[in-house]
Amino acid sequence: MIRVKVLGRGIEKEIEWQKGVTVADVLRAVGFNTESAIARVNGRVALEEEKVEDGAYVEVIPVVSGG
Repeated sequence: MIRVKVLGRGIEKEIEWQKGVTVADVLRAVGFNTESAIARVNGRVALEEEKVEDGAYVEVIPVVSGG
C-alpha cells in the first residue's frame, strides 16, 4: 500500500501498490496532475516519472498561483 496525504486539503488515503506505479500515477489517483501539485516521497521531493515503492508515504503539495 502507498499512504497519501494531500497537504492543506484534509485528504488522506491509501492506494494499492502496483509494480511500476509512478509519482504521476499517485497524483492522478488523488485528483491532481504534475502541473497542479508537487509530491514528496518519504520526505524527499520526487519527479513525476519516479517509481513509488510499496509502503511509501507520499505527501501531495498543491501548487498555489494567482495574483
